[in-house]
Amino acid sequence: MLHRTLGTTGPQVSALGLGAMGMSALYGEADRAESIATIHAALDAGVTLIDTGDFYGMGHNELLINEALRTAPAGAREKALTSVKFGALRTVEGGFTGVDGSPEAVKNFAAYSLQRLGTGHIDVYRLARLDPKVPIEETVGAIAELVEAGHVRHIGLSEVNAETIRRAAAVAPIADLQIEYSLISRGIEESILPTVRELGIGVTAYGVLSRGLISGHFTPDRQLAANDFRGMSPRFQGENLRHNLGLVEALRKIAESKGASVAQTAIAWVLAQGEDIVPLVGARRRDRLTEALGALDVTLDADDLAAIERAVPAGAAAGDRYPTDQMAHLDSER
Repeated sequence: MLHRTLGTTGPQVSALGLGAMGMSALYGEADRAESIATIHAALDAGVTLIDTGDFYGMGHNELLINEALRTAPAGAREKALTSVKFGALRTVEGGFTGVDGSPEAVKNFAAYSLQRLGTGHIDVYRLARLDPKVPIEETVGAIAELVEAGHVRHIGLSEVNAETIRRAAAVAPIADLQIEYSLISRGIEESILPTVRELGIGVTAYGVLSRGLISGHFTPDRQLAANDFRGMSPRFQGENLRHNLGLVEALRKIAESKGASVAQTAIAWVLAQGEDIVPLVGARRRDRLTEALGALDVTLDADDLAAIERAVPAGAAAGDRYPTDQMAHLDSER
């Protein structure tokens, strides 16, 4: 397993991390036994970074990770690092009603996460979405107090813009920014990526396969479950979907010339954007995990990258990455 460091102050982690959200929420039903087996397979392959959120399945995901770590070999368990997002407010029915980044809430959320995870500390802790009612300085300051107390090791950020990143970094060292980044989601390249690089902050990139859209496995006639987020995602709708899958077919030709799958090529592209970027792969099954790990063996030279740019240029995707109401919560899009 290759390794990368999260910024100048963060931990060394595997070059690919495992995003566990889909094992509990948003993509339809998941198989608990297969999810745990997938986490075990990831650990066995040398993956050390496991990313979750306390609101994924209202705590279900953290409990799942707890079980997976408890039943993993001791050596693998000791190397595992947890990255946790917090702050989202939920209803009993599963709806989202806002974000709470107040200092009191920060410490409350952390207490519950530590209990569910069964760990002595959280390795990277971050507010999932900026709370418009609370200055980022107050939220980061509260996490810094958790660091001082030994409950958290490193501070992260999520989906915030360049100005917010600078304000946060002025309060305490920031290890990484977690943000969507893929061949068809390249909004960070204009101002956010230069800013984190200037400040020595790493990037953990989620959505590297755009929720399966550019995995090479999604088909236009696929029927999604009622509780699958993609059923509401603009990029998966009607003409948008047909257009976006056309981009996938253009990418497939390049992938085949490299003897790689579409998913491997898309992940390899993110890996090639800089040593300071760690892609998170949302594999829910061992076969998908194995495919994703194969991206580490795909080398893209300058000609390959140029060909990919021609096939899938920046801004080529049709549709926003979230529905309109959720886009409004993204400080990174302002």
